[in-house]
Amino acid sequence: MYEQISRNKWKSVALIVFFMAFIFVLVWFFEYVTGWGKGGLVLAVAVAMGMAAVGYYSSDKIVLTISRARPATKDEFPYLYNVVEGLAIAAGIPTPKCYVIDDTAPNAFAAGRKPETAVICVTTGILEKLNRVELEGVIAHEMSHIKNYDVRLSTLVVVMAGIVALLSDWMLRSFLWGGGRRRGRGRSGEGAAGGVLILVGLALAVLSPLIATIIQLAVSRKREFLADANGAMLTRYPAGLASALRKISADTEPLEAANKATAHLYIVNPLKNIKGSVNRLFSTHPPIEERIAALEKM
Repeated sequence: MYEQISRNKWKSVALIVFFMAFIFVLVWFFEYVTGWGKGGLVLAVAVAMGMAAVGYYSSDKIVLTISRARPATKDEFPYLYNVVEGLAIAAGIPTPKCYVIDDTAPNAFAAGRKPETAVICVTTGILEKLNRVELEGVIAHEMSHIKNYDVRLSTLVVVMAGIVALLSDWMLRSFLWGGGRRRGRGRSGEGAAGGVLILVGLALAVLSPLIATIIQLAVSRKREFLADANGAMLTRYPAGLASALRKISADTEPLEAANKATAHLYIVNPLKNIKGSVNRLFSTHPPIEERIAALEKM
């Protein structure tokens, strides 16, 4: 169990370091191709961080509104409150506020930028269809997301992805407006090397948003594995979470409140109506079979 947690933490760190290195490379090509210098970079970072800040400070309210969630009172859902309070004590964090979505599809998510403002939201379906040890496994998974500050991490990744998207867009516009070509002609003394760098810069401008998305989704998948491992450590019963994952993934009812913007938050991808095979590189969640296999090894 501890080995699983340590391995997932290091993989997440490695992905973030690679993401940052990729941005530094893109920045160098951005300055070379456009000739905008550090001013353009500062503008790109400012815009990306401004957009991320709005989402960061209002993410929980936005998600709860989109999901049509309502506060769960202790009188109405004493069973839920009992589980959440007990696991919050075990995790050593303040008890998150509880919300419910009136939907028979079983699922759950956590939101909030820090433990003091965190919320845990579950569907009425998950309360009806899971037994106590399965529900404890799910809540422990979401509690681990809160304790691990995964919202902060995802915000950092969003900022980096936003910077990549802006730099890519401006590089492409520079080529379309002729700036990149003029810069290439201005460096004709560099010979073939200058032309190669221009071509590499163009390729990066086209491919970098795709690469950034793949890295962003990879980070998301690693944090799911980490939350599974941490959740199992909280309950000391990995089989409970494994059983819950089987039930949730096998349920055929679509979660009507979910959409592409919020799907990554849920413990299991709620968009069950996707047709055809989905490439793992573009999935927000690891395959259920892999998550269950990892839990069974603990």
